Amino acid sequence: MGFLIRLAITAIALWITTLIVPGVEVTGRNGTETALTLLVVALIFGVVNAVLKPVIKVFGCVFYLLTLGLFAFVVNALLFLLTNAIAGGLHLPFHVDGFWSAFWGAIVVAVVSWLISIVVPDRLDVR
Repeated sequence: MGFLIRLAITAIALWITTLIVPGVEVTGRNGTETALTLLVVALIFGVVNAVLKPVIKVFGCVFYLLTLGLFAFVVNALLFLLTNAIAGGLHLPFHVDGFWSAFWGAIVVAVVSWLISIVVPDRLDVR
């Protein structure tokens, strides 16, 4: 259940990002297609972050230290661009216009996901 909640939170954060950040857009024909696209892109983004981010942190730890962690913003933007490339390869109507759109998009997704996670618990206690 926690996985589905995290997926929904990320999809909502991506939707809000498309509303706020110029250059990040979903061009679905209707609300259902847009919602499904956001869920699939959220899944792709989660897998990309789960698989690649730890590897990048290990190999790029020197850059993280030298930049006092600011290198993480660049890594997040590049992972967002990779998500865009994978979504494009799957012919999903999701598009990021370049590095700066990805940079700000990744920040907005992270902040919005964090804010929603404060309100919505990761798992529901059903008794």
